[in-house]
Amino acid sequence: MPQTILSALDGVYADQLTTRMGIEITSWDPERLVATMPVEGNRQPFGWLHGGANAVLAETLGSVAAALHVAPDGAVAGLELTCTHHRPARGGVVTGVCTPLHEGDRVATYDIRITDARGRLTSSARMTCAVHKR
Repeated sequence: MPQTILSALDGVYADQLTTRMGIEITSWDPERLVATMPVEGNRQPFGWLHGGANAVLAETLGSVAAALHVAPDGAVAGLELTCTHHRPARGGVVTGVCTPLHEGDRVATYDIRITDARGRLTSSARMTCAVHKR
């Protein structure tokens, strides 16, 4: 079923922020969702990955994970996102790994770890979504 849900998201992704930023979901299962994003094109004026780009990657992962949790007919709305930026990413690709902290009938919370190409933690985030299973 996750393949079907993610395939349905392709139409939603077209010409959206996630597409413009180059975010690609690379693997998923109920306990782990992974996506990559290039640093190039997502930098701030000092040449480092923009903190807002980290937030977009984290929110994308948390929202998709919540959508998979309530699939196929549920609804999801982001409630809160917090990000801590630990070190700059200067080039290459960053990878975000999203794991559930809590997946209930009304609220789902996820931990997102973003690492650089050398596997070093660059940002950590926590995303909470309101969820509704139909």
